[in-house]
Amino acid sequence: MDSRKRKIILIDIVIGILIVASCVITYFIVQSSHDKKREEKLDMESVIFTKDTLPRIDASLATQPLTDAFIQNFTGEKIKIDYTNTHPSYVKLINNQVDLIVVTEPSNEELALAKEKGVELEVTKVVNEGFVFFVNKNNKVDDITLDNIQKIYTGQIVNWKDVGGDNNKIIAYQRPVNSGSQTGLLSLVMKGKQVKIPTTMEKIETMEGIIDVVSDYDNGLNSIGYSYYYYANVMYKNDNLKYLAINGVKPEYKTIQDGTYPILTAYFIVTRKGEQNENVIKLKETMLSKRGQEVAKKAGYVPIVK
Repeated sequence: MDSRKRKIILIDIVIGILIVASCVITYFIVQSSHDKKREEKLDMESVIFTKDTLPRIDASLATQPLTDAFIQNFTGEKIKIDYTNTHPSYVKLINNQVDLIVVTEPSNEELALAKEKGVELEVTKVVNEGFVFFVNKNNKVDDITLDNIQKIYTGQIVNWKDVGGDNNKIIAYQRPVNSGSQTGLLSLVMKGKQVKIPTTMEKIETMEGIIDVVSDYDNGLNSIGYSYYYYANVMYKNDNLKYLAINGVKPEYKTIQDGTYPILTAYFIVTRKGEQNENVIKLKETMLSKRGQEVAKKAGYVPIVK
C-alpha cells in the first residue's frame, strides 16, 4: 500500500473518530440538559412540608395570595389558613402565637410593642412592591410630584387647581394607624412630616373601602387615596380608578421591578430574631430561594430575584 492510500485511510479514520466523538459529546450535552430540566421540574414540585410540619403562619391582606401560593407549592396541597391582617399578625408573632408572618413593614407602635415584650423582630424582604396614589378616573390630574403629595397630606395644598386640576377642594382619605397602608404613607411618603388629622369622613377602615370611595362616580371625583400596587391593581382592581404618576413615572410592574418608580417598598417575611425552629428557617429560606421567587412571580408579585 503506497503512502498516498495510507494517508487517505488515516484521514478517514480520524474523521470517523471525530464524528463518533461529536455524537457522544452531543448526547451527553442533551442528556445533561434533560436531566437539569427534570431536576428543575422536580425542585418546583417536590413536597417540602406537610400540614403537620408547616410552621404557624399569618399574613396581611395584600400578602395572603402570596402566602397561599407559597404554601400550596411547598406542600402540594391547598391548606386553609385563618389569616388575620397586618397589625394582628404582628401582635400574634410578638406573643408567640405564630412563627412567621408575611406583611408590610412594622409600624412604630408595633416595634414598641415588640420592645415592651422583649422581642426583637427579624424583617427580611421577600418581594418588591410600590406604594401608589390613585384618583377617580375623571379627575384631570395624571401626574403629581412627591413634594405635592406631602403637601396634600400635611394640609398645605387643599385644592386640585394647585396641582393642575379643577377648582375643587381635595378630599384626602387616610387609613387607621397601624394599618399596613397607613404605615406605608408615614414611612415611605411623609418621612417625618406631620400628617393632618383626618375628619371622620376622611378616615377609611379598610383597603377596599378607600378604593370604593375614590372610584365612586358621585362622591369620588375630588378625592385621593393610596394603597399598595398589588392590592389595588390585582386583588381589588377597579376600572374607575386612575393611578397617579409620581415625578413623571407611572406605577407599573416594570417600573417597580427596575426601580424607577419613586415610592418603592416591599413585602417582608418577619420572624422573631434568633428563631431556632428548623422548619421556620427552612420555610423562610425556601420563600427566598429561586423556587420561591418563581412562585411569587407566577402569583403576580414582583420578585426580588430576577
